[in-house]
Amino acid sequence: MAIDTTASAFTPIALRLAGGAQGFNWLPVFVADELGLFAKHGIAIEYKRLGSVDKATSAVLEGDADLAITPPEGAVANFVKGGELRIVAANAVRLPMSIVARPEIASLADLKGKRIGTSSLTEGTAIYTQIVLASQGLRYPGDYEFVLAGIHTKRWEALEAGEIDCAPQPAPWNFLAEDRGYKLIGEVNAFIPEIVFTAIIGRSSWLRANRDMVIRFVKALIEAHAITDDPMRQDVTLPIFQRITTPESPTLANRGLEYMRDMGMWPDRLAVPEKALRTTIDLMIRAKLLDEARCGEAMKVFDDSYLDAAA
Repeated sequence: MAIDTTASAFTPIALRLAGGAQGFNWLPVFVADELGLFAKHGIAIEYKRLGSVDKATSAVLEGDADLAITPPEGAVANFVKGGELRIVAANAVRLPMSIVARPEIASLADLKGKRIGTSSLTEGTAIYTQIVLASQGLRYPGDYEFVLAGIHTKRWEALEAGEIDCAPQPAPWNFLAEDRGYKLIGEVNAFIPEIVFTAIIGRSSWLRANRDMVIRFVKALIEAHAITDDPMRQDVTLPIFQRITTPESPTLANRGLEYMRDMGMWPDRLAVPEKALRTTIDLMIRAKLLDEARCGEAMKVFDDSYLDAAA
């Protein structure tokens, strides 16, 4: 009798997967889970929702999580210092965000002296906001203040409570804010059209020791990304997206999902385009989080061997 050597023959192994919010950009992960793609490849996901991107990066670095899906700036900074963090694949390569401001603020230039909500001072939203506002001659620090308000849901609460004046908000929360009278005064994607928004990161020693499991995990996500990017599979993706974003509004969920998919947010086969990674690194340099002389070295943070093996 032939021995079944397919991935489905494996006894599922737990993989601790960390993230900050585990929200809209995690759609392919939830698609893979609900359609049994992880199980088919012998993986059982243990979700670790940590509330901030910094904590997700730290969880991998400290061994409290196996992998994380999170903005890659922390991994880049660790790598150039000789650390163990590596990028394995891309999860999202577009920024589906609007700069959402209180109703009395009419333009980006009006943000001088204002309080801007962010989830980190060194990763993700803070970097994107600095680039957008630099287009108006506004500099940080000095021209505006960052407030650590938390992930996008917490930033929305802070906006409603008047604790901040503005925040970069992803779809569909940007559209929710617009419906409630807030102003969308800038599209982040217009200023930063291609970037590694979120990546799959891991520690090099753990990745090597668990290479087969990482490859199976990547294979499952490649299948899930293809489904997520297919408009004909919206019967699968939209209910999941609505549940993790705006359960009360199928209209907002549909608008948000189409907005993200149409801009090419989820990369085919989890590819890490060189241009997108270079943009991430260039923005870190502009935000003074990385020495320009380390740019070439920083590009090596991406270990493409896992994607190659999965293909």
